[in-house]
Amino acid sequence: MYKLIAIDVDDTLLNDELIVTEGTKKAMEAAIAQGVTVTLATGRMFASAQKIASQINLNVPIITYQGALVKTLLDGQVLYERYVPIDAAKELHAYCEKNGLHLQLYVNDELYGAHDNDRIKAYSELTNIPYRIEPDTNKLIEQPMNKLLIIDEPERLDEIALELQPLIGDRVHITKSKAHYLEFMHKEGTKGHALQFLASHLGCTMNETIAIGDAWNDREMIEAAGLGVAMGNAVDTLKALADYVTLSNNDDGVKHVIDKFVLKSTEKA
Repeated sequence: MYKLIAIDVDDTLLNDELIVTEGTKKAMEAAIAQGVTVTLATGRMFASAQKIASQINLNVPIITYQGALVKTLLDGQVLYERYVPIDAAKELHAYCEKNGLHLQLYVNDELYGAHDNDRIKAYSELTNIPYRIEPDTNKLIEQPMNKLLIIDEPERLDEIALELQPLIGDRVHITKSKAHYLEFMHKEGTKGHALQFLASHLGCTMNETIAIGDAWNDREMIEAAGLGVAMGNAVDTLKALADYVTLSNNDDGVKHVIDKFVLKSTEKA
């Protein structure tokens, strides 16, 4: 029944040790052997997601930058791409400079920041991607960007999101991928838009898709998919709208979904 599975990376496919377990890898391989397309749907940059995909031997288009870029792994062909509107990027940049906020920019699949601080260092370590420091980020702000990202305390980000919504919310999609990451993409740069594009590209209906995630940035694809799955460790708001809640990322939640709905395993889990 299901022909396409889109899986979030952080806190979904990866456990808290940042690895994909052997059990999950084998379940994914078994699904692929049945003709199912298994892909990643992540807020990460393509360069970062590519490293995860190569570990699990995926050879398909993957959804990156929250859905703003769908690109093939083998030949790097761009299938779907949306950029943050330049006028909105400028307003966001000015707002961050005025309020002393840490803003990350993504240009040509490279990570940039204005200051070499603990926040960009931790992000770089988590995503396994190097970064560049450009003190004058005005030089970059008119470049095409798939997303921009603010890192701050969760409560502060909630306030920032409310302040920015009336300023640029008509032109950009604003979402949280982690409690301390506030991300900005094109209005059509969501995992839901990308999943719909990819399903059409592969020739399957949305009813034949599964989406699995844990955070609020997964909402659009979980609502769009035929089977929207929230991880056991997902935020409560996502669990409330999901069709199914699986086990946590530390308990092979992705494997459980594939076994139950694709491989039709009779194993109790």
